[in-house]
Amino acid sequence: MDFEPAVRQLADALRARGWRMAAAESCTGGLIAAACTAVSGSSDWFERGFVTYSNQAKADLLGVAEALLDKHGAVSREVALAMAQGALQRAPVQLAVAVTGIAGPGGAVPGKPVGTVWLAWATTAGVQAEGLQLPGDRSAVRAATVQAALQRLIEAARA
Repeated sequence: MDFEPAVRQLADALRARGWRMAAAESCTGGLIAAACTAVSGSSDWFERGFVTYSNQAKADLLGVAEALLDKHGAVSREVALAMAQGALQRAPVQLAVAVTGIAGPGGAVPGKPVGTVWLAWATTAGVQAEGLQLPGDRSAVRAATVQAALQRLIEAARA
């Protein structure tokens, strides 16, 4: 999937506001950061990425409470929100995005089939989350997650 058009829109929106962003990623393993930094000039607006694949990494790097992880599981609205808030608090940015999900082919649990993804984005004005159920194999789920994250970032930066 070609993310460059969306990344360029995001770059324009962030530059127009003088904002920088961070990404907190689990199921995408750094693909959002990679998509952003693939475009020349991204150092103007992309600050950092947190790849927090394990629950311990979510707790250590983003401050996600272990009790939250235990109660709701890593793939949940609550954890996505906490990841986005943690990234916003731990980086000198005005916009953060977080993704956590089950890309497959394994990992499904009752109520959370393969393709379940939670996406959250945060600014100083607040944090929002969206649940997605994405079709396809592991690569398709991860690519669709990156595309959805970029779209929410663009919308948030333009708001």
